[in-house]
Amino acid sequence: MLDADDPCPARDGYAMPAEWAPHTRTWMCWPCRVEAWGGPDGLLRAKQAYARVARAISSFEKVVMCARPGDVAEAKLATAGKAEVLEMPLDDSWARDIGPTFLLGPKGARAGVQWQFNAWGNKYSPYTEDMTFAARALRHSDVPVYEAPLVCEGGAIHTDGQGTLITTEQCLLNANRNPHLTQQQVEERLALFTGVRRILWLGDGFSDDETDGHIDNIACFVAPGRVLVGVPAAKSHPDFQPTMEAIRRLSEARDAEGRRIEIVEVAQPEKLGEDWRGKLLAVSYINFYLPNGGVVMPAFDDVNDEKARAVIAECFPGRDILQIDALDIVQGGGGIHCITQQEPK
Repeated sequence: MLDADDPCPARDGYAMPAEWAPHTRTWMCWPCRVEAWGGPDGLLRAKQAYARVARAISSFEKVVMCARPGDVAEAKLATAGKAEVLEMPLDDSWARDIGPTFLLGPKGARAGVQWQFNAWGNKYSPYTEDMTFAARALRHSDVPVYEAPLVCEGGAIHTDGQGTLITTEQCLLNANRNPHLTQQQVEERLALFTGVRRILWLGDGFSDDETDGHIDNIACFVAPGRVLVGVPAAKSHPDFQPTMEAIRRLSEARDAEGRRIEIVEVAQPEKLGEDWRGKLLAVSYINFYLPNGGVVMPAFDDVNDEKARAVIAECFPGRDILQIDALDIVQGGGGIHCITQQEPK
């Protein structure tokens, strides 16, 4: 619970900037949890894919790759000098979810949020190192740390940088995250620790039970008042109806500035593959990353890869688009956005 005089970002003038705001660097974490990838072979392929993403981002901005002490040499070799490798204890490798939510404040001051973390609803153990990773990253960047009284992951929230945030009921109102909080209490904590003034709730029913419907696989702001939504290629896809409900909600919503939301649709991959667990592979073109001056987006060896590239290029004119095979990353339950975390200037 927060008292009126407890320090929190919004009261101190801080807010979460949009992802397209200028960055100082990108944070990543070297893959290390074998069971997340189905075994040593899957882990090796994930490491190779992470290294490709790190090298791609390094053409736009600095990359810091955190790695367990025993993995530092391997990470340095794989990233070929394109990333600063920082030795740090880890349980897993999803920098978006365990990393800090960076904030900007008065006169360009920076701070960050350490959310409470419980491994996506206690799906993996141990996670004691990941619980404190954000605070350690913030101390490394020499910025103040705000401890938020809310279980949340970075992939669960997305903001336009002008006071509006989107998330899903399926994740932040899940009984495995914040069962003791009402929706209003969750909203209050999000507002106080991200500085937003309007929260747009998308629903539930998405097939992604690994993250329980993270927003960064479903929809994202591409500009203030403009949201990109991934639409399943077939009506038979289990996410088709939840996506239609998300579009309905967005079409009826107003953002913090009172604007109606312009919705841009992108067709998701046609192929319906399975991951190593036998679950529907959570492939999504929404799961891209915005380094300075660029877009690093996924490819899935699918007929819609090029169509998605064209849509995203239209959303971000002037940015260089790099499309990278992300199937080996998605096998672990996330995508390119999930393995990156921006630190703003």
